[in-house]
Amino acid sequence: MVAILGPSFLLTGLADIGCTEELPETQSTLEGNALQKAQYVFDHYNVSCFADDSGLEVEALNGEPGVDSAHYAGVQRNAEDNMNLLLKKLNGIPNRKAQFRTIIALVEPTGFKLFEGRIQGEILLEKRGAGGFGYDPIFQPEGYTLSFGEMSSEEKNKISHRARAVRKLVEYLQQSYSR
Repeated sequence: MVAILGPSFLLTGLADIGCTEELPETQSTLEGNALQKAQYVFDHYNVSCFADDSGLEVEALNGEPGVDSAHYAGVQRNAEDNMNLLLKKLNGIPNRKAQFRTIIALVEPTGFKLFEGRIQGEILLEKRGAGGFGYDPIFQPEGYTLSFGEMSSEEKNKISHRARAVRKLVEYLQQSYSR
């Protein structure tokens, strides 16, 4: 973010403002969780804040795992367990269409704004690659032959759902605050 925004903006991390507690994520949507986290920081530390939440949505599973992506297979939040459960649920199902979706919520004194990024793709039949995190080894973005797990972080960060949401946030900040 610092590199994208350049010297016109000063970003402060949670540790810089003394926020060491885990931010709440108790909402039933990505939008709700992103907004809840950003609003918490704004309310408790009196600073404008952006926060995100992301999820994998599989068409054949009616959008699962969605907001539950991180703990799909249980509270242990284990990526291998999550991927294995998803692959098991999709066993024998020909429709493998999926999308990653990120919501960034920005809370300012004037209110809040939401920025969304999506990338379409499909769930592979087996894991490919060891890079990235979460479901990356079983997600192949549309138009690519590599899974996210096989891509370099630079390549993934150019096309990912999070990158797309961040670009929208940056555009808003540049339009709203650059002089």
